[in-house]
Formats: sequence, C-alpha cells, structure tokens
Amino acid sequence: MAPELKVQSLDRTFDILELLANEQNGFNLVQISERLSLPKSTVHRLVGVLLQREFVRKSPDTNKYRLGPGFIGLCSHYLNSLELKTESSPFIESLSVTTGNVVFLAIRQETKMVYVDSKEQINSLRKYAIIGQQKPLYCTSLGKALLMGLEDDEIRSLLAHETFEKRGPKTHANMESLLQDIRECRRRGWTLDDQEAEPAINCVAAPIRDYRGQVIAAISTSWILAQHPEMVPEEIAVLVKREAANISFNMGYIGESIR
Repeated sequence: MAPELKVQSLDRTFDILELLANEQNGFNLVQISERLSLPKSTVHRLVGVLLQREFVRKSPDTNKYRLGPGFIGLCSHYLNSLELKTESSPFIESLSVTTGNVVFLAIRQETKMVYVDSKEQINSLRKYAIIGQQKPLYCTSLGKALLMGLEDDEIRSLLAHETFEKRGPKTHANMESLLQDIRECRRRGWTLDDQEAEPAINCVAAPIRDYRGQVIAAISTSWILAQHPEMVPEEIAVLVKREAANISFNMGYIGESIR
C-alpha cells in the first residue's frame, strides 16, 4: 500500500473511532458510512481490523458497533501513571519530611525500574534530572519491591538474560541469591538495598498495589550510611510501608491503609 493510502486509511480509522466515541448506543455499518461519507466496503474493512484488536465491539442484537475494551489496556498504564503521581504525592512528601531523606517513586518497565517522581527537603535540580532514569531490578530496593508481586518462575523468566553486574559490595551475584532475598522481602513486606546498587548507601522500599492487588509501583527512601549511622532499616521500613499502604489504599487496594 502506498504511503498516502496508509495515511488516508489511518485518518479514516480515527474518524470511525471518534464517531463511535460520541455515540453511546453505537452505529451500524450503513450509519457509519453515511455519517462519514465513506464507501461501505471501506468502513467494513477498517471496522474489521478494529474488531480483531477489540477496539470496537459489535452487538449481536442490533448489529451496531461501539468502542471496545481494547482501549482500556491501551490507556491503563498512562492513566495509572497520572493517577499514581497525584495520589502518591502527599504521602511521599510526608515520608520525606518524617525521615529527612530523599524519597523516590518508581514503576517497572520490562527489566528495569524507572523513576517517576521524587521528594526531598532541599530544592535540587537532581529531582528533575532523575525522573525517567532507569536502573536494574536486581540490585535496587525499588526494583526488588516491584518484583515482589511476581512468582519465582516469573522473575526467572523476566531476568533470564540479565547480567548480575557487581555495582556495590553486596550486589547479588546470581538469580538464586536474588530469589532468596525476594522471598524474605515478601514475608516482611519491604525490601532493602544494603550497598547493592552503590557503596555506602542504604535504601528501603515497599510495593504499591492497585485495586487488583497487583504491584504497580514502589516507593523508597535512601541515606548515606556515614551521615546517618542512627538510621536502622527495620525502623525506616515501618514508615515506608505505612505510606506505601496509604497510596495503595487510594489506588483502590482493599488492604487496610495505615494512617
């Protein structure tokens, strides 16, 4: 198909979607053809593709087409990201105030964790520089918190081609070492990066769950060991878990919030 014809087909497809989006009861093939001044054969072809991808559904009773569930999956990650940042903002601010440390919010993208927000008590350009940065799952507290919602076999499959690069003195050397850690993290409900991602840094994280109970994000707080020898991971974890639970509650998780 020539490029101009591809663009024309794409344009017509969006015309159909926009038409259906504005009509709750839907339209049949003839109505779509008449309202968009398109040949019925063209409408039939384009709607057929949309049906296959479930962006459109056809009622067997009325033969009318309406928007389908394909859009839910297409938009869910984007919408969750927007809602996640809005709902988490006061809680990561509270955690930063309580601990005096920088607090991070992250999500998983394939085999990496990605920073999507941060809070700290001093104005810093670092906040804007770190948003969007990626780090490994296997050596960060955020990454391990994001893995807590997966079964062992799922983690093995996900990280099958991951190289366990030594980034700090305590970086996991292999998959079995990581899985043993994750099992303990699941038991206690939080993760610890004890000089795994980089030397002299500790970081505690906890997972955030949505209405399905699935882990969709994680929050963490970190500190330099030499500057804060009084900070005990187990004590910091209580604070991190509390705010993660509150965010989860606001995201629809039926587990109890800890206010």
